[in-house]
Amino acid sequence: MLGSVLTGRRDPGTPTAGEARVGESGAQPTSAAPDPASAVPDRGTLRLALVVGGLVLAVLLGFGLGRVDGTASPATAGGDSAVTDHSHTPGTGAHSHGVDQGAATEAGGLAVSRDGWTLHPSGVEFTAGRAGELRFQIRDAQRRPATRFAVVHDRPMHLIVVRRDLTGYQHLHPTMAADGTWSVPLTLPQPGVWRAYADFTAVADDGRQTATTLGVDLVVPGEYAPRPLPAAATGATVDGFTVDSTGTPQPGLTAPLTFRVTGPGGAPAALERYLGAYGHLVALREGDLGYLHVHPEPEAADGTVTFWVTTPTPGRYRLYLDFQVGGTVRTAEFTVDVP
Repeated sequence: MLGSVLTGRRDPGTPTAGEARVGESGAQPTSAAPDPASAVPDRGTLRLALVVGGLVLAVLLGFGLGRVDGTASPATAGGDSAVTDHSHTPGTGAHSHGVDQGAATEAGGLAVSRDGWTLHPSGVEFTAGRAGELRFQIRDAQRRPATRFAVVHDRPMHLIVVRRDLTGYQHLHPTMAADGTWSVPLTLPQPGVWRAYADFTAVADDGRQTATTLGVDLVVPGEYAPRPLPAAATGATVDGFTVDSTGTPQPGLTAPLTFRVTGPGGAPAALERYLGAYGHLVALREGDLGYLHVHPEPEAADGTVTFWVTTPTPGRYRLYLDFQVGGTVRTAEFTVDVP
């Protein structure tokens, strides 16, 4: 599992060249008729007017370029509120997210360090099938443990764990100690290399918030027998519930994916809010296991919830849909081919 407005002003009290000369000479205005020659500005006045006009033009051009570029100011980027859900008008179809589309579609979780933050685990080796504990810190560029995180989807930290063959998916929520050390019970059932994703929004000393996903490999010694990825399908079943998906992801664009959940009798499931939403969707890219941020619509109707998915490249992706019915969270899994 996260624009600015620039205003320019000039000092209305700044005197003109004519006013400055009156103040310097100590002369007072009279009712005598003005000298016709005084209506023609001198060279100093013209130079001052040109300088002021140039400054005003520069400010206006800078504001316009800022609006085109879409870069947020530090004040906007560093607000105190948690990251809000990214919603779009239903039915608008696939679309671009601005001029910096490459950054918008970049997969996360591929590195242990990014955006000035580093994931530092205390240990990465586990025993197959034995209960263990994963402990780690998020450190800043000065190697100081971070202790301030925004609450996103009801939690300050979301931890996703999956084996390299995209099996064994787990969605966990660690707890943090006062020194910035996160810990969570973790059992890895099968040997192999597992990928752990820390999905969080860190709050820097100056209040700026950075939504980041960092990844690290966990090792379970033993004979590794990877399973082939299931074929692409639009339906899945879990614990008697049927989940059907509609929508076609497109590389480099944001497109809607809609999931409809029905109960054992075929009636729409009564979806409940889980972590502040009617469902959570994690998407991982086959091969490098790139992690995609997926954003849900805020409401659900008749067992249906829609997510907005940005797939950076063609390829195969594994989707994990968490949904809650009757107080129990279940996970439906899908393979999606992006042409």
